[in-house]
Amino acid sequence: MATIKLWFGRQNFHLSKSFLLLKIIAVVFAVLLFCEFLIYYLVIFRCNWPEVKIRGYDSERETLEPVLKAMFLADTHLLGKVRGHWLDKLRREWQMERAFQTALWLLQPEVVFILGDIFDEGKWSSSQAWADDVERFHKMFRHPHHVQLKVVAGNHDIGFHYQMSTYRIKRFEKVFNRERLFSWKGINFVMVNSVALEGDGCNICSEAEAELIKISHKLNCSREQAHRSSQCGDGQLLPASAPILLQVRSGESSSMYLAEPPRVSCSHT
Repeated sequence: MATIKLWFGRQNFHLSKSFLLLKIIAVVFAVLLFCEFLIYYLVIFRCNWPEVKIRGYDSERETLEPVLKAMFLADTHLLGKVRGHWLDKLRREWQMERAFQTALWLLQPEVVFILGDIFDEGKWSSSQAWADDVERFHKMFRHPHHVQLKVVAGNHDIGFHYQMSTYRIKRFEKVFNRERLFSWKGINFVMVNSVALEGDGCNICSEAEAELIKISHKLNCSREQAHRSSQCGDGQLLPASAPILLQVRSGESSSMYLAEPPRVSCSHT
């Protein structure tokens, strides 16, 4: 009889121990699920797009104006092979990926702009390291085909002014967009390589300045549609609106090439 009681006692102890272990595993799993997945939905769910209401001249009723849903990011600084520890990269990139994918799903933007310094070591990375970083970027910032992704180069992507080279710029433009002028829903965006606006007359600087002057001419021709000069030609007209200037660093260097004062959005100040 005593042997049977002892056996049942041991069985109950093992069952209690197993049940406690299962509860600990369940709690740990729930904490990880909340902190590494659900928390992003709870936080970003509180964000929403502002409503733009316009009152007509002959009416007191307000109507909702169709708007462009644009999301702006900056300074993602994906760690590279030299300074990036694998555990640090894993943690950072998981958080950025979850935040970005959750924002895409909940907010459903039409266009996403990343204002420079996408990578941390683009200014010195080898061809293979660059290819690896680009592959990780495309995995993290994957998006549906109907969502546009526009990227502006930063000093960590192509080098600071005196580190910048044509090779690094071409390498960046081969992966990302080459266009400098982008229009959508009546809004003009001008994407500027502000690293090249040192104003010291270097070859890359001269090319960047010439591009801005050409864009300024095109914007002016679109604004003066009723009285177009012969210099405008018969090219495609842009929306007659003030441009939004997208660059990495703030300053007057890029604004002075545009005749109409732009709205400036930048990552570094």
